[in-house]
Amino acid sequence: MRVLVTGAAGYLGRAVLSALTEAGHDTVAMVHSQRLNIVSATAIRVADLLDPDALRRAVDGMDAVCHLAGLTRVRESMADPLRYFGVNTAGTIALLDAMATAEVPRLVFASTGAIYGDVSGRPITEEQPDNPPHPYASSKLAAESAIETHAAAAVVLRLFNVTGGCDPDRTRLIPQVLTAAARNEPLEVNGDGTNVRDYLHVSDAAYAFVAGLEHLPPPGATERYVIGSGRGTSVRGVVAAVEKISGRRVPLIHRPAVPEPSSLVADPVKAVGQLGWVSKYSDIETIVDEMWRARSS
Repeated sequence: MRVLVTGAAGYLGRAVLSALTEAGHDTVAMVHSQRLNIVSATAIRVADLLDPDALRRAVDGMDAVCHLAGLTRVRESMADPLRYFGVNTAGTIALLDAMATAEVPRLVFASTGAIYGDVSGRPITEEQPDNPPHPYASSKLAAESAIETHAAAAVVLRLFNVTGGCDPDRTRLIPQVLTAAARNEPLEVNGDGTNVRDYLHVSDAAYAFVAGLEHLPPPGATERYVIGSGRGTSVRGVVAAVEKISGRRVPLIHRPAVPEPSSLVADPVKAVGQLGWVSKYSDIETIVDEMWRARSS
């Protein structure tokens, strides 16, 4: 298939392009600037989600779209919620409109496991009620609703904490702990460090898009899948893994706790059964070892 990848210049977008190309698909990267070098794409199209004319040109001639473009920072969404709804929700609606005009029938959408909110330690499946705790999650849920009512055939991937490889976002936990270890500095954490998250290697996340594209539901249907490793690691657990791999101690400075879910861990049984997708690289020590080696080199 000829597949347009929105957000192709991003951390996950580049990984998705590579995974699709490896699987034999013809990939086209949608980016904001022609100057960006996307080596794994066969073509580049410049467009913005909020530019309808450019979007229509971008989707023209495509068989499918993997939609990753959007805003993703939780705290930023709380400070500027309308911007998040404008890009994540209205931008997705504009893309759906462009796809309908160009008769592009297939969509795989990058959503978030944060939509479920705080589930009190229970493994999260697709049956869990939606309870978005912040504007970022709410904007993604609204985009999902638009997809469900408009897309011809769609897969929604609710991704958990994507990490690994050369993660460029220094605000995320694992890069922060690695930086503290590299600099022999203490690490500030919110609360007691017992909050648990499901860390998903970027390569595993990318192959979920390939699996979703190759197992689309019938026309007129949308399927949602929880995509995570199925393993939870606390903040203290991440620190322990970094200390083990790096051989360096990372002292913790505890700041006041902030309102956030105590646990977000996926149960990807539906994705395993229906998409044939499994996480291969998402063991926390494997992730940390890879990222530590990349930083050291």
